[in-house]
Amino acid sequence: MPLLVFAVSLVLLWLSVQGGAFIARRTRPLTEDERKDLDLVISSSLTMLALIIGFTFSMAVSRYDQRKNYEEEEANAIGTEYVRAELLPEDEAAKIKQLLKEYTDQRLLFYTVRDRQRLDAINTKTTRLQNEMWTTVQGVGKTQQTPTVALAVAGMNDVLNRQGYTQAAWLNRIPTGAWALMAALAICCSGLIGYGTHQRGARLYVIMPFLVSISFFMIADIDSPRRGVIRVAPQNLESLAQSLHGQ
Repeated sequence: MPLLVFAVSLVLLWLSVQGGAFIARRTRPLTEDERKDLDLVISSSLTMLALIIGFTFSMAVSRYDQRKNYEEEEANAIGTEYVRAELLPEDEAAKIKQLLKEYTDQRLLFYTVRDRQRLDAINTKTTRLQNEMWTTVQGVGKTQQTPTVALAVAGMNDVLNRQGYTQAAWLNRIPTGAWALMAALAICCSGLIGYGTHQRGARLYVIMPFLVSISFFMIADIDSPRRGVIRVAPQNLESLAQSLHGQ
């Protein structure tokens, strides 16, 4: 996806520059006053484009930070519930601990697997484990309504909630409207640059499309949790899994 965004934007913006230069060659040369006005329009348009790109980049970074924070919170919730499982009766405590180990492994796979079919299987197994864990603590909570058992039930509730928050954060992407606005503005700016620099070397025509395409690539890469180069590494879950399986 990010590489596709880079390739498509580079081609479109390069064609836009060429289109602007083509129009300039078919019209009369600009007067000095007209060129000053055009330079003002180009500067204003580029400033607007830079602001939109910066705003969109900030959106992508904030979503990346959100996914990273939820990974940490999810690992903490699982680790806390693993300790609180000791508050349950012995049989239920052993079962919950084993289920939490399997659940942690599935959460690790959620962060590392890219194949859609494998992800569907992971999500299915995650849901099954969640239902089994909740059924276990719910049964104890109904029969033994004590503060210690309630603490374990609340901890399991946090585990389930954190997974939901993580899932929502991974689905929270930059709106299509923002991409459309950036693309339209970049195309207009490229066309204006081509129109204003038609008497200069053709090698300059690729500079603007390339730089903007790099910006689009960075935004798309950060905004793509699975397909990008910059991804959230589940370091906290990895550390937790090693700790749980080592016990």
